[in-house]
Amino acid sequence: MKAFKLSVKPMVLSSTIALAALSGLAEAKDWQNVTIALEGAYEPWNLTNADGSLGGFEPELAANLCSRMKVKCKLIAQDWDGMIAGLKVGKFDVIMDGLAITEDRKKEIAFSVPYASTPASFAAIKTSPMGKLPGTGKSASLTGNAATDKPTLDMLRKALKGKTIGIQTGTAFTAFIYKNFKDVSEIREYKTAAEHDLDLSSGRIDVAFDDATYFTSAFSKPDNSNLGFTGPKIGGPIWGAGEALGLRLEDKDLKAKFDVAIKAALADGTVKKLSMKWFKMNVAP
Repeated sequence: MKAFKLSVKPMVLSSTIALAALSGLAEAKDWQNVTIALEGAYEPWNLTNADGSLGGFEPELAANLCSRMKVKCKLIAQDWDGMIAGLKVGKFDVIMDGLAITEDRKKEIAFSVPYASTPASFAAIKTSPMGKLPGTGKSASLTGNAATDKPTLDMLRKALKGKTIGIQTGTAFTAFIYKNFKDVSEIREYKTAAEHDLDLSSGRIDVAFDDATYFTSAFSKPDNSNLGFTGPKIGGPIWGAGEALGLRLEDKDLKAKFDVAIKAALADGTVKKLSMKWFKMNVAP
């Protein structure tokens, strides 16, 4: 921020401060109405129903949180790759789309307390050579520490050398794949997760990488019945604290309201109940 010049007269400066204060008051929000953006295409986190309404784990959780807060919430579908930019310019007030808390994102937006924490996994055609990568059927916890993570990553790097990995653009998983596999594999980005499923099922890529709960739902669709998990399910501190709501940095009062509501929904078992319904597992952090 630039400083005021010393030549500004006290009366002018006082008037400037007063006007700024009045402007701030005029822009203050009472948060009776909140607009929440979801992708509407990341099942079972969120999906678009036949009638155009949004359903899934997050829309149902949003309804519960907004009821606790006694605010009216409007859910809208937005493309994933423009969500953070849209939030910052005021197109909506909250992002709710399996949004992982990362250090890079924390420089741009604020996060609520997490409401979920889930592992990620590779997927492949079950009958293909990639269908049983080392570690299939097991779990691995990665910390982000190069030394402790090396055995698991070296095992996967060796198995995926020369292969093509599909990933949705702009996710926490995108950065992970580029950091650890860009020198040994070809990486192909997709606008939506469903698009990497399509190319994977048809054999145009060798594996895809995404949230394990997303894949569990995707595998149940007829077009993806030939797909399955491959390699270990990867969890741990490498994914940060978990998935949370994204908010503008300046909206501290709205963040505080959602934090209280999320903590209450975790404490009374609401998050567990909804996650068992949609994920068949408890994803509460």
